Amino acid sequence: MSVFAEAIDDLFADPNLARDAVWRPGGTGAPVPVRIVLRQPDGIGSFGETRLLAAATVIEVRTVEVLELAEDDVFEIGGETFVVQGEPVRDGERLVWTAELRQA
Repeated sequence: MSVFAEAIDDLFADPNLARDAVWRPGGTGAPVPVRIVLRQPDGIGSFGETRLLAAATVIEVRTVEVLELAEDDVFEIGGETFVVQGEPVRDGERLVWTAELRQA
């Protein structure tokens, strides 16, 4: 195991950074318990001369827990249901998926 993989495992084990969630492949697959890092940054976009500010929900999940993450997969986080929106991406080391979510 690489130093990077060990560091990622430590981050996802930290109760201050990560939390428990349930992943459902395709939205209806069997529930899989996973650890995620949840971020809810403000997203900034533009439309013509107008700047738009909107809340976003972004998660990170380890690839060892979720081998294939896809659009329309579902995460249940703290009693709320979210759907993967757009194409998830992996980091350079292929250790973590990052995905934007929308509330179901």
